[in-house]
Amino acid sequence: MDMMKPSTKEDIQNGVVATSYGNIPSTTQKCAQGICIEVSLKLGCIVIFILASLCYINSINGSFVFDDTEAIVNNEDAKGKTPLNEIFFNDFWGTSLNHRSSHKSYRPLTILSFRLNSMFGGLNPTHFHLTNVLLHSICCTLSLIIFATLLKESRPRLSFVSAVIFSVHPVHTEAVSGIVGRADLLCGIFYFLSIYLYAKHLDAGSLTSFAGSMASCTVAMFCKEQGITVLGVIAVYDVIRSVSGTLNLGTIIKRRDILQRFCLIAVVGMALLYIRLSVMGSTGPPAFQRVDNPASFADSMMTRALSYNYIYSIHALLLVWPQWLCFDWSMGCIPLVKHVMDLRNLGSLFFWIVTFSAAFRALFSPSQRQRKFLTLGLALMAVPFLPATNIFFRVGFVVAERVLFIPVAGYCLVLVYGAEKLCAFFPSCSYSKLLILRCCLLSVVLTFGLKSFRRSLDWQDEGQLFLSGLKICPLNAKVHYNIGKNAADRGLRDVAIDRYEKALELNPDYDQAMNNLANLLKDLGRFQAAESWLLKAISVRPDFAAAWMNLGIVQALLRKHKEARMSYLTALSHRRKYPDCYYNLGNLYLELERYREAEEAFRNATLLQPTHVLAWTNLIVMLDNTGQSQRSQSTALEALTILPNEANLHFSLAGILGKQGQFKESERHFLSAIQLNPHSPIYHTNLGVLYHRWKKFQKAEQSYQRALSLDPQWKSAIENLKLLEKAKQK
Repeated sequence: MDMMKPSTKEDIQNGVVATSYGNIPSTTQKCAQGICIEVSLKLGCIVIFILASLCYINSINGSFVFDDTEAIVNNEDAKGKTPLNEIFFNDFWGTSLNHRSSHKSYRPLTILSFRLNSMFGGLNPTHFHLTNVLLHSICCTLSLIIFATLLKESRPRLSFVSAVIFSVHPVHTEAVSGIVGRADLLCGIFYFLSIYLYAKHLDAGSLTSFAGSMASCTVAMFCKEQGITVLGVIAVYDVIRSVSGTLNLGTIIKRRDILQRFCLIAVVGMALLYIRLSVMGSTGPPAFQRVDNPASFADSMMTRALSYNYIYSIHALLLVWPQWLCFDWSMGCIPLVKHVMDLRNLGSLFFWIVTFSAAFRALFSPSQRQRKFLTLGLALMAVPFLPATNIFFRVGFVVAERVLFIPVAGYCLVLVYGAEKLCAFFPSCSYSKLLILRCCLLSVVLTFGLKSFRRSLDWQDEGQLFLSGLKICPLNAKVHYNIGKNAADRGLRDVAIDRYEKALELNPDYDQAMNNLANLLKDLGRFQAAESWLLKAISVRPDFAAAWMNLGIVQALLRKHKEARMSYLTALSHRRKYPDCYYNLGNLYLELERYREAEEAFRNATLLQPTHVLAWTNLIVMLDNTGQSQRSQSTALEALTILPNEANLHFSLAGILGKQGQFKESERHFLSAIQLNPHSPIYHTNLGVLYHRWKKFQKAEQSYQRALSLDPQWKSAIENLKLLEKAKQK
């Protein structure tokens, strides 16, 4: 096929194929040789790999933070607890793509990498973080190869400096130190690989390279949706590589080989889009909430346009000076731009002036070298960012550092070219002037590297991460919410209540904050206040299943049994597979002595979640207390086949067997329970009761004494010890 042929001599003579730009002898380039160190490709790769690793080596000691919990710890797909094929039918968070609550983020290959981590290292965060650091280092090494390929540098010079800055850029911290950023790292690797193979195809006309480029694009997309945009980048590179002179549509249309390649790229792109839309499920696009992306919900088109443009300028600012990094920019972090006279519009205007100026020079500059650098740089910055613009569809964030992972590569090209052009202002290229330029570049690298290292420390622990967000976005209700959630997990209830109340002050419709605040108030015995907050939560979001369930719990505590039952049933209508709700409904029926319905509810809980220990335990105890000892015993044995190392189940079964006079078997299960949980005084006390009834008084006394050593005030052990003394005296 014509499209697969490399550039011919005739093409070159006709001036339609660019020469090797890296070899253009010019004052600027000669000066650049003084600014940028020339290294071999092999040495450059080693330096880049080590540098990228050093910036984030401290993240290896981090834990699971923020989204890591939902994407990995609570995701059965990531832990390998579901059949392998399920990862291709569920979203990134383990929810079926057909479920209406699905986030619709489809990244099966990233989930597969989490699954492999879990398979070989369990849920040890160190292994996950180490994998991220290695993947980032590989991606940065590939960036050097890509830059060298695009700039035609056999011995990297400008490409080496570009790769160094790419490796240390602080905006990468979220992708590297946050484990869920694995999606960006894997996507980046195959994104660069696709560009590299396409460049090789243009060099030699190899079908294999072209197929490999398209395959890499496909893999990149299945790691993260952004991967499909590489098709746009390679299309721009094709034009820059194949057409010399000022770029115009007429020249491109006349090139049959370019059009043929574009047609194939378009076919691949449409096929991938079809696949992506097909797997989205029957429920359509994700339904984000207003708090996730307020600008996209604004009624005024002008507000949306002004806010979007300001958000673009914020992303650009993070590329240039990544000082203000935050794990979450939603809610009130960036207030909407509602008026033309808002001073923030000056930032948007400056952003577009710079962008259009660069684009104009990229298209019409008389310098082929300048057109090449600017076009490639702008393409790498703009094209991967397109999915985050809200132009094609609504996204679930305001500002996201992770979406800048690949655009950083374009920024690095433009920055280094800017340094090269700056040198052109010094014709003599004196040593002192070169030294100043070198120091400027070195200061950028050191500043970025130290910032990355420091920022990575914030991502080691949720407490540090959330507090760092408070410095950047004090008006973000979600930041306060996460600080409250973290405080609650650590038992700091007063701090948690204060943060939840602050979050609700900033966002009065924050239903999740209402739900969590209500749970804390419930634990403190403030049932009326808890009920009030939960009623507000379900008024804000009527399909909030967790709030309905928690409302049922509070209403049951307030003896509002009829209302509690309706709340539980409403929760189940919104979330059919809700084992905790079935468990609480079973407790309500148990309290109302509606045993058949209680058993049905407990059974539903264990069917949906076979490891639901509390549901098994309450079912076993209920059957035993209602005189169904044989069924209780068989249920306990059934539960132990699923949870053989659950102490409470051994304890329950031991009690049943003891009542039936099966002392030997009862003793075995008591001892199993104690072996699994040796610090429970009730286990030792009840074992003592068994020995007491078995007439093994010495063992009974030892068990009671052991219980009292664990809790000197354990009333049951004290009383039974007195009864034992009386029995021994008879």
